[in-house]
Amino acid sequence: MKLKQNATAEKLAGRYYTPYELAEFIVQWGTSDIEVNNILEPSCGDGVFLEALREKDIAFNCTAVEIFEEEAEIARNRLVLDERFNVVVADFYETYIDLVDRNIKYQFIMGNPPYIRYQYLTPEQRDIQSNILHMSGMTANKLINAWVAFVVAAINMLDDDSKIGFVIPAELLQVKYSEQLRMYLMRELNEITIITFEELVFEDVEQEVVVLLGRKRSDHEGSHVMKILEFNNVDDLVINFVQTNRLTRFQPIDMSTVKWTKYFLTSEENRVVREIINNQNCIRFGDIAEVDVGITTGNNKFFCVDHQTAVRHDLLSVSKPLIARSVNIPGVTFDGDDWQRNIENGARTYLLDFNPIPDDQLSEGQRDYIKHGELMGENTGYKCRIRQRWYAVPSIWEPDAFFLRRNYHYSKFVLNLNNAVSTDTMHRVAFNLGVSPKKAVLAYYNSIGFAFTELEARSYGGGVLEILPRELENVRIPNVLDLDIDDETVDMLFNFLNETIRSERNIEEALDFIDKKILIERMGFTRENIQTLRGVWHRLKNRRLGRGSSSEIQEIPEIYE
Repeated sequence: MKLKQNATAEKLAGRYYTPYELAEFIVQWGTSDIEVNNILEPSCGDGVFLEALREKDIAFNCTAVEIFEEEAEIARNRLVLDERFNVVVADFYETYIDLVDRNIKYQFIMGNPPYIRYQYLTPEQRDIQSNILHMSGMTANKLINAWVAFVVAAINMLDDDSKIGFVIPAELLQVKYSEQLRMYLMRELNEITIITFEELVFEDVEQEVVVLLGRKRSDHEGSHVMKILEFNNVDDLVINFVQTNRLTRFQPIDMSTVKWTKYFLTSEENRVVREIINNQNCIRFGDIAEVDVGITTGNNKFFCVDHQTAVRHDLLSVSKPLIARSVNIPGVTFDGDDWQRNIENGARTYLLDFNPIPDDQLSEGQRDYIKHGELMGENTGYKCRIRQRWYAVPSIWEPDAFFLRRNYHYSKFVLNLNNAVSTDTMHRVAFNLGVSPKKAVLAYYNSIGFAFTELEARSYGGGVLEILPRELENVRIPNVLDLDIDDETVDMLFNFLNETIRSERNIEEALDFIDKKILIERMGFTRENIQTLRGVWHRLKNRRLGRGSSSEIQEIPEIYE
C-alpha cells in the first residue's frame, strides 16, 4: 500500500481537472429540457464547470463548494460580478450535513468529485462518509473511494425533477466495491446514461473515466431505463452526442443484476443472451465444478522457488510442482513435460510445503532456509506472522484444473496432469463427481463460454480481464457433459483445441470447430445465435483491449493478498 507521506498532492486531494469542453457539454445537457433554479457543484476546484455554467443566459442560484482556499479563489475570479454564484470554502461532507438538515434540493448537480482513497481521508471524513452510505442502505468499507459517497450524497439532494452530471472513474461499471452504488443508482434514477471514451480524458493520468448523466422524473415514477454511449474522445462526444443519443434506445433496467456490462450490447444481443440463460441445454460452470482461489502464501518470493534454489537448500522433499505464472500455461493441459520445460527455463517451479514435516525432522538445509528468511524479514507479513508456524502455508491441495485469474485475449482453463499446485494468480477447479475433464474443457472453450466470461468478469487498466471464483461459477456453458458423444470425437476436438493453443494459432480456429461440431450439429443451437454470441465476445473483448496501453501483455503481475 502506498503510504500517505509518499502520495502526490493530486492524489491526496483527488484533483484531476476536467477539460473545459467536457464541462461545457455536461452543463449544456444539465440545463436543457428542465426548469433549473438551484444548482450545486460539490467540489468545484478551480471552477471549470462554473465558467461553463456562467455562459448560460438563464436565471439560477449556484452553490459551489471547495475545500482548498486557493482553488476557491481561482474559481471566484472566473465569476467576477456574477451574483448567481456563491463559492463556499468548506469540506463538502460537512456542508452536506447542513444542506440535508435544511432540506435543500437541487434541480441540477454537476462536477468531477475527488478520487480520494479511504486511507487518505481524515477520521472525521471517514465517519461522515460511512454515515452517508449507511443512510442510503449501503455498507461502508475501506475499499470505497470518496467519489462514491459524493455521488450518493448528491443524489440524496436531487429534487423530484432533476439531473446529475458527474465525471467519475470507470470502476463504476463493474468492480466489486461499486456494486451497491450501481444498485442505488438504478433505484433512485429514472434515466441513466453512461458515456465512455476509448481515449483517456485526463492527460498523463492512467485513470479511465465515464460521464454519468442521471435524471429523476416525477412523471416516470416506477420506470427505470439505461443506455451506454461510446465515443472516441471528448471532441467526438461534443460533435456526435445528439445523433448518437437519438439513435440509441434506452433499455429497461434489470434490477436482478448489478452488472452493467450487458448495457454495452444491442437489444438483439441481449435477447440472445437471455435466451441462452433460459436454455435447458445450458448450465452454470458451478454446476460441474467448485472454484476456489489459489494458494495464498503471503510471500510468493520466499515460498515459490526455482530448481537451483530447491537443490541448494535441500527443499525438493518439501516441495510440490508449481504452475505459478500465465506464461507457464502452454495449452489446455499441464503435464510433466511442461513442468520440466519450466524448470529448464529457470522458472519458479516449486511451492514449499512444510506442513507434513515436524520441526525436529527438518534437514539442516531446510532450517537454514527458514532462518535466512527470518533474517530477511520474510516472516513479518500479515499472512505469515498470524500462523503458528509462519513457514507452513495452509490449504495446499492439488486441483483437477486451473483457471487463470487475470487474462488478456481470452481466459485460460487448463487440466492439471502433473499433480501441481498454484499461487493465487490462478483459481483451483475441483470437478464434481463423474465429470469428464475433457468434456468440461470443451464446454468452456466455445462462443457461449467466452461471451459469458466477458459478461460476468470485470476489466481493469491495460485491458486485463479479471474473474473471481463466484463469477466463474456463474458463467453459462453448454451442457456438453450430458451430451451423447463418443470418446473418439471428444479426443479429436480436445486435441485440436490443445494443439491450436500450444502452437499459438488463432484461438478462433478452435472455437469455429467446436461451435460447429458440438453446439450447432450436436446440440441444436442456431448458427445465427452462436454468431451473435461470438459477436458479444468480440464487442466486449475489443472494448477492454482498446483501452489497454499496449497491444500485448507479456506477463500479468502476480497477486498478493
